[in-house]
Amino acid sequence: MTRFLTPLCALLLVAAGTPSPAADAKKISLRWFGQSFVSLETPAGARIVFDPHAIEAFGRNSMAADLILVSHFHDDHTRLEVISNYDKAEKVFGLKGAGKKVDWNLMEKKYAFKSGEEIKVRNVGVYHDETQGMERGKNSVFIIEIAGIKICHLGDLGHLLTKDQIEKIGAVDVLLIPVGGVYTINGSEAKKVVAQLKPRLYIVPMHFGTKNFTDVLTVDEFLDDQKKERVRRETGNELIIKTDAKASEPDIVVLNPTPK
Repeated sequence: MTRFLTPLCALLLVAAGTPSPAADAKKISLRWFGQSFVSLETPAGARIVFDPHAIEAFGRNSMAADLILVSHFHDDHTRLEVISNYDKAEKVFGLKGAGKKVDWNLMEKKYAFKSGEEIKVRNVGVYHDETQGMERGKNSVFIIEIAGIKICHLGDLGHLLTKDQIEKIGAVDVLLIPVGGVYTINGSEAKKVVAQLKPRLYIVPMHFGTKNFTDVLTVDEFLDDQKKERVRRETGNELIIKTDAKASEPDIVVLNPTPK
């Protein structure tokens, strides 16, 4: 894994879905494209993309975006060239600097990409390993609030959270959490992070091995001992989140980034 942005190149890529012509005022569409590459389509039709990659095993997806969020500088999280309008899109990097001088780029901002819709974005500094960044550096957690729904993308979190980090992240409705170990927390550790953050509606595992991509561990360890009635295995890569949803406890939704 490299430590900074891969040079941008002109690629002819297959489109991976575009915002629907008539957005639904009560729904957020979440799609997972493998690793930590996730897109959100807001009720008004704006698109937010996290950690884009260009890994062949996941089909080299391409799409347009209004906002691109990058948790850290490893090259399976920074491939901006798969965003067709990356030069015009708003971009937020969770880190700043280079080499040994990389630090968190902490921010809190409100966006209005579509008329009448406010999107709140902020981040919290964490690490990519259990040794305060000595092995794999720093990582940034992004918290997005859309139509009252708070979505937390943990990037490549590499450790259990401290009390201070939990307080800074705050309430979570939808948690996107790495579970594949090797470069992030594994399934067992991910369960502990879920217990720390207590998401209200959904837990969406990411950064795990699939039939097409075996560089990291599968989702199985994370699902072990979970309540079977709370686990949903989808055939596709999309989760629809209703903005007025209520739940007594969260569902674990396992998405499929290469539905065939």
